[in-house]
Amino acid sequence: MQGTMDKEVREIDYVSLLIGLGIGIVIAVISSLIMFRKGIEHRKRIAEAEIGSAELESQRIISEAEKMAERKKREALFEAKEEIHKSRVEFEKEVKERRMEIQRLERRLQQKEETLEKKMDSLEKKEEGLNRQIKEIEQRQQEIENLYQQQLEKLESISGLSVEEAKEYLLNKVEDEVKHDAAILVKEVYEKAKEEANRKAKEVLATAIQKCAVDHTSEITVSVVSLPNDEMKGRIIGREGRNIRTLETLTGIDLIIDDTPEAVILSGFDPIRREIARIALEKLILDGRIHPARIEEMVEKARKEVENTIREEGDRATFETGVYGLHPELVKLLGKLSFRTSYGQNVLNHSIEVAHLAGLLAAELGEDVALAKRAGLLHDIGKAVDHEMEGSHVSIGAELCRKYHESEVVIDAILSHHGDEEPKSIIAVLVQAADSISASRPGARRETLESYIKRLQKLEEIANSFDGVEKSFAIQAGREIRIMVKPEDVSDEDMILIAREIVKRIESELDYPGQIKVHVIRETRAVEYAK
Repeated sequence: MQGTMDKEVREIDYVSLLIGLGIGIVIAVISSLIMFRKGIEHRKRIAEAEIGSAELESQRIISEAEKMAERKKREALFEAKEEIHKSRVEFEKEVKERRMEIQRLERRLQQKEETLEKKMDSLEKKEEGLNRQIKEIEQRQQEIENLYQQQLEKLESISGLSVEEAKEYLLNKVEDEVKHDAAILVKEVYEKAKEEANRKAKEVLATAIQKCAVDHTSEITVSVVSLPNDEMKGRIIGREGRNIRTLETLTGIDLIIDDTPEAVILSGFDPIRREIARIALEKLILDGRIHPARIEEMVEKARKEVENTIREEGDRATFETGVYGLHPELVKLLGKLSFRTSYGQNVLNHSIEVAHLAGLLAAELGEDVALAKRAGLLHDIGKAVDHEMEGSHVSIGAELCRKYHESEVVIDAILSHHGDEEPKSIIAVLVQAADSISASRPGARRETLESYIKRLQKLEEIANSFDGVEKSFAIQAGREIRIMVKPEDVSDEDMILIAREIVKRIESELDYPGQIKVHVIRETRAVEYAK
């Protein structure tokens, strides 16, 4: 019991303690709240005091800003007023100047109006005068027309010609005058163009010819063998003619032994065979032993010697002209040309000369020099075998070059160098010109007397076939023809036309090297005798 009571007492004490603690805490909290509230009120009073000072400050700042804004406003208004006043002054000045300018223009316009009125009055007066003059002119024109008709009728009655006949007469007269003027114009243009073309061509050709240093002499293939004495003729013939038959059989050349003293003539169309026969015969004459076996031996040696000469001549031609890369057969054919002549001109030397001239002309005109030389060297290659093959040397040469794969330019130059075909390249034209230069210069070729005379006769015949021609004379070895015309039948203008027609006839009907000068002469002579 006692224990229970102690326990209860202890519990009561514990509760009392807890109550006391709670009360103390409550009191402490209450006191804290009281203190917090006092602090808040204190801070409130401080904040209210600060707010009041801030409001005062803001009111002061606002007041100062309003004062400053008012001052700026007054300044801006003052400046704006000044600017407006200044602009107004300038505007009034400008307006005043424009008014003065307008007044000045108005005065000028007024003066011009007055001037125009005066001019209009003057023009009206002039118009009235012109109208009067026009009427007078019309009257006079009518009078002139009447007089013209009267004169026309009188002229018709006097001349016996109608108006149409007179017109036809005048037209014929005008036509003659026009022909005269046209002939003069044609002559001037033609002469000017001819002079310019001749000058340019002469410059190029002269330059090329001056640079080309070649032999200018004509050659004849040797076909006569000299003998030491006439007794050698019998030894050449041999017993019953066996020696001469052997020599002719081996060489294919005819030996003509006649009364010509100390000479034997070799006759044959093949120049190489003729050369072999000549060399063999000269060797036999020097050796003195002439019999069939020896003849055969000498002919063989001569053949080898000629073959070596052919190769050497072909190589010489290519070396002199600087043309390389030719087919060996073409080089051999070039060598054969050294035994071929054309009008007495050695064909190989002619080909070399043409190659040099074509190269020089190509250099003057800026063309391919090497190709021009190649075409010039090969242009007569067909002459090496034209006695063995059918056809002209032009077609044969073109076929040979095609066979050995030469260029089309070279083939074109071969085909066109005698005018058989139209040239298709500048090189072909240059080769044609070089060929003409080489063939036509003095001393290059020989002409037979018969062909020379025929050419002169044909030249004079062409000239004499024209109406009005009195006489014609071919001079300068056919390089010039002088034609005398009848002055009563041919006028100065007609001379030009006759000369041109004669030139065209000569170009179309004659073959000739170089050029022919046609000189037409018209003269009138008056002869009297003092007695």
